[in-house]
Amino acid sequence: MAAELSDRSPAYEDLAVRFATHFLRISAATDRIGEVKEEMWDEADGFFYDVLRLPGGDAVRLKVRSLVGLLPLCATTVFTPRPDESDARLYHRVREFARRHPDLAAGMSAADRPGVGGRRMLSLLDERKLRRVLARMLDEEEFLSPYGIRSLSRHHAAHPYTFHVDGREYRVEYLPAESDSGMFGGNSNWRGPVWFPVNVLVIRALQHLYAFYGDDFTVECPTGSGHRMTLYQVGEEISARLVRIFLRDAGGRRPVYGGQRTFQEDPHWRDLIQFHEYFHGDDGAGLGAAHQTGWTALVAVLLVMKDRLSAADFRPDDLG
Repeated sequence: MAAELSDRSPAYEDLAVRFATHFLRISAATDRIGEVKEEMWDEADGFFYDVLRLPGGDAVRLKVRSLVGLLPLCATTVFTPRPDESDARLYHRVREFARRHPDLAAGMSAADRPGVGGRRMLSLLDERKLRRVLARMLDEEEFLSPYGIRSLSRHHAAHPYTFHVDGREYRVEYLPAESDSGMFGGNSNWRGPVWFPVNVLVIRALQHLYAFYGDDFTVECPTGSGHRMTLYQVGEEISARLVRIFLRDAGGRRPVYGGQRTFQEDPHWRDLIQFHEYFHGDDGAGLGAAHQTGWTALVAVLLVMKDRLSAADFRPDDLG
């Protein structure tokens, strides 16, 4: 926004530069080149983790594969180049900052490298990291459920994460529905269920990444299937899985209503769709509050996008 406003007022150019440099600093903080256990990126696992700093100053990486590791994917923006003097000046200032601080730009996407159609991109993930994170996200034994992206990897069902401090053990395991303990108030928000807001953020990021990389960048979806998709098609696949929560299956049952016979079978109730807060990570059943039109109603946006948009609307050489 600051870059757009700088066309009308040069004062916004300084803001745009400030935001860009902040982005570089945040990017560097996620992967501090050469340091051990200080950064979120884990090279061995190809994933981002939370880092806990202990009172003595030491830091430990908490190897819980959760949405924490997927959110860096969402920090992606693509810029369409314009033949404008202010654009050239702004780009020059950001590039000069990166040149003076090469350590800050070492781990992020190559902002100096134009994508297809001459586009520029700011992203926390370079191409290598992007492929590694997507391999986790699109693995049906990890994040990719039949009904969208889970908030915690299913890997933790068989491999719970345990952490010991002051003689006590803390445990995180995959829970596809409600919590089985009173920890964090008993809420299982981020321990397995599917949430619409984060899924839509991921779909948006995939569209931006597609606009930069184009049709030549493909990944396996699902991971290990041998079936390759463009990033736009991956977004379509995730969207279709989210929409599937509300559609009748071959047996006439809607996943959203799980085992609730009244809503599944009664003709007076079965078509009254509710917008649940979150959804079972394995079978898509609605959980939590049943009136979350503030975010689960995003399914309507996905339906509109399917009807009105196609890859051509995001194809780099077609964007103006």
